[in-house]
Amino acid sequence: MTDEAELAAAYTRARPRLVRIAYAVTGSHAEAEDVVSDCWLRLVTADAATPIKDIEAWGTVVVARRALDTLRSARVRRETYVGPWLPEPWVDSPLPADPAERVTLDDRVSFALMVMLETLSPPERTAWVLHDLFDMEFTEVARVVGRSPAAVRQLAARARKRVAAGTPRLEVDRGTHEAVVAAFRCASIGGDLPTLMAMLDPDVRLTSDGGGQVRAARRPVHGAVRVARMLVGMARFLKAERQPAPVMVNGAPGLAVLRGDDCDFVVSLTLDGDRISRVDIIRAPDKLAPLRETS
Repeated sequence: MTDEAELAAAYTRARPRLVRIAYAVTGSHAEAEDVVSDCWLRLVTADAATPIKDIEAWGTVVVARRALDTLRSARVRRETYVGPWLPEPWVDSPLPADPAERVTLDDRVSFALMVMLETLSPPERTAWVLHDLFDMEFTEVARVVGRSPAAVRQLAARARKRVAAGTPRLEVDRGTHEAVVAAFRCASIGGDLPTLMAMLDPDVRLTSDGGGQVRAARRPVHGAVRVARMLVGMARFLKAERQPAPVMVNGAPGLAVLRGDDCDFVVSLTLDGDRISRVDIIRAPDKLAPLRETS
């Protein structure tokens, strides 16, 4: 049995990677944190029976398996969700008291990618996340998914094609993304409909997730004209002290309306080249709760 202090230190070092894996699989920051916390207790029990030499390798498999179970349960709940369902945004927040607890997310796990992953089956999603994002061998992925390495390879290949078809084709650098977000904010708040329409892709899609708890569009809105008009209309209702502020959403520039411990909504903008192809607005209180706790 490993000394518990050593075990805790090793698990803390592995924790950022484990939380990112659980989030990419489940689509929920809160559920990812719960999964990783639950697996710590499993680690203590398992190590007491047989000392575990590679904590990160053990944790990766167990966390991924637990996250897959969580995703399967969540899919059943989402069938009765009111309105469109969007993933929980990962919004950068101030450092917690212990810097070791800090977990950041790079832009590989963009919000657009998280939305796309929702179209995959749980096994496809898990296989793709573990292999393509986190570089796990198919033999290890097979232990998580409960299928043969050959079957897992096929799952990942199918998922890879769908991800490639459903995510932006043109990469955008950080500076360009920041500039577009800033211009989008000014045009929306200023009611500058022509400028806003020029920034939007003709086939832009706006999705608003209120979870049936707050006001939000029950169906996605399509097209530059309709989306621009909706955004300008929404901006008219914002009070002076509740203007959108720049934040990082899933590793990329975005916006959030914050005031003290309250968060009204988070906006993720997906760019394909220099045009905005997706506008995702997250208002569901449960999905913004973690942001309230750390803001």
